[in-house]
Amino acid sequence: MSSIHDLATWEPLLRLVRTSNEERLAAPGGYLTGRISLGSWSVPVRRPRLVPGRAAQVEDMQDEFTAVERVRDALRADGAKAVSFMVETAADGRTLLHVVESGPAVEPGVMSPFVGALLLVEGAVPEPWRRLPEEVPGAVPAPSADPELLERTLRERLPDAIGATEEEIAAAEARLGVALPDELKALYRVTRARWEDWGGDHAAEERVSDAVGCELFSLDGLYIADAASRPCPWRFAADDAVVTTPDAAVQGLVGSPGWIVFGDNGGGDRLAVDLTPGPGGHKGQVIVIDHERTIGAGLRADSLTGMVTDLPDGWHQDRDADGPPVVARVNTHYLGSVEAAAHPELEVLCIGWRKGAPVSLAPVAGLPRLRTLTAIPGALADPLEIAGLTGLEYLSLGPEEWRVLLDAGAVPRSLSAAGIEVQGEQHPLPILDLADELLALWDRPLIGRTVLDAGR
Repeated sequence: MSSIHDLATWEPLLRLVRTSNEERLAAPGGYLTGRISLGSWSVPVRRPRLVPGRAAQVEDMQDEFTAVERVRDALRADGAKAVSFMVETAADGRTLLHVVESGPAVEPGVMSPFVGALLLVEGAVPEPWRRLPEEVPGAVPAPSADPELLERTLRERLPDAIGATEEEIAAAEARLGVALPDELKALYRVTRARWEDWGGDHAAEERVSDAVGCELFSLDGLYIADAASRPCPWRFAADDAVVTTPDAAVQGLVGSPGWIVFGDNGGGDRLAVDLTPGPGGHKGQVIVIDHERTIGAGLRADSLTGMVTDLPDGWHQDRDADGPPVVARVNTHYLGSVEAAAHPELEVLCIGWRKGAPVSLAPVAGLPRLRTLTAIPGALADPLEIAGLTGLEYLSLGPEEWRVLLDAGAVPRSLSAAGIEVQGEQHPLPILDLADELLALWDRPLIGRTVLDAGR
């Protein structure tokens, strides 16, 4: 048995939870949940009041830190990343600790131990993450692109820099599997931007950043910003859509095999040379991949030469394509009905809280591109109408709606992932049972659960 399944691992935390929640756990049926991972934790423990005029100190939470670290040590020993738990008072007054391990087929939930998306097909990713760039006939470099001017400008600004050899550039191309554009080669012929070349001199690093207009990655640090480099949980990614307008400079992709990342703007946003521009862009333009977004990129400059010579401050990104007709949200703040959302281009339909009776899905039945449906509990008049949505790859419903589909044998077999919409106070165990039912339909690994008896 793994130590994460041993009561001794949990005893310090269990004492804190029971002491902090005596009233909640006094009666049979009372329960509390939490989650601990290697990077963070959320546990139902009352923390001491802070001393007025003094910032929080480590010693103020030392008991909590120690108890959590004991569980994290067990996670490390097991090679696991996270565990959820529930402390429950049984009918006979005993305290039961439910240890919940999601396993490889479940993404982390928002409220532990409620589950996140259920990964029904191993390795499957949402449609936007499968989308490749479209060919743009006639795409050429911008008039400002001038590798000779770029190299000359950088040599004037960085006369002592150590540049990359042709062999080093060729090695980078072989590693990336793509030929570097002439402007990027010109940049690295001036400086290969290796830390060891600067001898630990931060001022030298800053001079390079000032000369180029960004925190320049070394030649060895170049990478391709394809879709896999921008992961996102299914429950969020399934709501995204790839849309590129006819005049867009940058294609509205998650990532592209033609986005070669070479730097950072100092705030976590990546700069890349774009070899797969949009209809209104130029081959070799410089784009910014915003770390706070999961899709799309902004235009920094129409060429690397233009960025270095002009040193622009910001960038422009077109508005998100999070709206009709591709993505439709039916709720009190957006669209008022499913009829208003129905459109041949509709890919994502999200039904939230709204006034009035539950809605019918008949207006969107048979739409060729509809792949995502999410609906809060009670929003659908007849969950069995989902049978008319033949192209769904992601479906997220309330527990009762899932129960209807399961009992009727009507869960869509086209799904790659599924979600359970949990609202309000609901006991975790029935939700976990439901999740296991859905996983079993695809013969996926079930959620691991161990019950430990902590006595009275």
